[in-house]
Amino acid sequence: MIFRDNPVLIRELLVNLRSNRAFTLQFLYVTFLGVVVYFAWPNEGKLVSADLAQRLFNMFFLGQFFLVALVAPSFAAGSITGEKERKTYEMLLASPLHPTSILVGKLLSSLTYLVLLILSSLPLVIICFLLGGILLSEIARAYLILILAAGTFGLLSLACSSYFNRTSSALVVSYLVILPLAVICVVLTQTREVVLRDFVSIAVLPPWCLTIWSVVILLVNRRLLRPPDVGSEGKEVVDEEQEMKYAIGVVIDRDLFPDKLFAPAKRTDLMPDGTNPVLDKELRSEIFSQGTLMLRVVIQVSMLLSIPLMAFLLFLKPENAGYYVSYVITFNLLVGPVFSAGSITQERERQTLQLLLTTLLTPGKIVFAKLLAALRVSTVLTFLLTEQLLLAYLLIPELRDRVWTLGVFLLIIATTCLATSTIGLLCSALSRKTSVAMVVTYMVLLILFVGPVGVRKYLEGFGAMSYEKIEALTITSPYSAAFSIPMKPSQLSVISAGDALAAEQAMKVTLIPGLGLPVWAVFLLLYPILAVILYGATYLAFRIRWWKAGEGG
Repeated sequence: MIFRDNPVLIRELLVNLRSNRAFTLQFLYVTFLGVVVYFAWPNEGKLVSADLAQRLFNMFFLGQFFLVALVAPSFAAGSITGEKERKTYEMLLASPLHPTSILVGKLLSSLTYLVLLILSSLPLVIICFLLGGILLSEIARAYLILILAAGTFGLLSLACSSYFNRTSSALVVSYLVILPLAVICVVLTQTREVVLRDFVSIAVLPPWCLTIWSVVILLVNRRLLRPPDVGSEGKEVVDEEQEMKYAIGVVIDRDLFPDKLFAPAKRTDLMPDGTNPVLDKELRSEIFSQGTLMLRVVIQVSMLLSIPLMAFLLFLKPENAGYYVSYVITFNLLVGPVFSAGSITQERERQTLQLLLTTLLTPGKIVFAKLLAALRVSTVLTFLLTEQLLLAYLLIPELRDRVWTLGVFLLIIATTCLATSTIGLLCSALSRKTSVAMVVTYMVLLILFVGPVGVRKYLEGFGAMSYEKIEALTITSPYSAAFSIPMKPSQLSVISAGDALAAEQAMKVTLIPGLGLPVWAVFLLLYPILAVILYGATYLAFRIRWWKAGEGG
């Protein structure tokens, strides 16, 4: 009954695998991999070195591994929260199905499509095997790691889904838990030490993954068997004072700094004249109507990770400041869409969008309030992680002498916050469901932020283009912008020594052809313009719905 004739599994598979989105995504995925192989395939009479073939295989593995890490939560994090949002959670628990059957059905339905995507790439990987330099044992090891990662990441996302009431909350916490594990796994399995790599892949990862599976299954099974969150009809809004009595770790006090920057106190008096009621509602009530559990988990996990990263990337190796900035950017990439991608879709899901459209507020005020609220919360949370960066620039002489780089880093982070919020808001205006808007937002951000970095690594390996032209392809990525700032030890030493000629040579960076500017300067000029365009598109999309509401009235 658990695996065969499982009604939850059958229903979820019929809904997911028969949708047009499933076929479209698989087609695009296989087509993209086919294009990569086509351009990497050698010309007639051209020999391919084993190192080149190994680089192509590693790129395939890393791409699919991070695909698993990013897509698994998008499928599994909404498996139980979706039932809660549709008000069918209690009906599911009241059915004669055992909690284990529900758990297995939800998990397998979430991972079946992901495993299907992974296996779709196997024929192309076998074709790459014909290039030489790759062993069949390496291919088997890579796919074993991918399957173990899919099961582990899916179960962790399912556990987050059982502990939260909103898909957006479960999704962002899943990413915060999964991405550090994914990075550790890549570091251990991609090391050049063959003995260590094989030992970790065969002897360490399988038992550890099975242990994690057992623990998570027991926790989720117990929560489904004795659910503490049933009978919640009409009680969706959480009493924060009651919640704080049992809070562990960080406690959010709306009256203290910096908490009041992203969570101002609830209003107890009348709003002053000229106040935007949508902005006031979003900041004081809407974002935190489900309590502060998700927010507290996000802050605690991000701060916990920032401590070792600060010690290693800033104090031990000051030239790696760009890596710490990349960590801050990744945090905003994960958290930013949570507050913007559901701004408009949640109004539609609560069936309050028509009511909002028929108020005296203009569409411009509504859209601006939604953007400002999401941007304010995500920006404040992101800049909480820059305290370590400021501390490093105050204490480390090498960084203190180059304080201008701190200003550029902060501008890159602020521009990234603006980009994630505007893209999420546009996806929210164009989508009907919050889950769809979240997934689309993450996909767009991955294409703009992460995609150019992967393309650069790919092209650098084949040497088909000049370095300047390759860098021109990365102007949409804040990661490339952060790493384009000169922070090498030789550059730091010559500048601190006061050698003007050597400093001038050290400060020489790669300029984008046709623009004469480095990547970080083009990035800072590009995204404010793009944000205005995206905001205008969001306004037009929302105004069209406003016109339709007026005609319907």
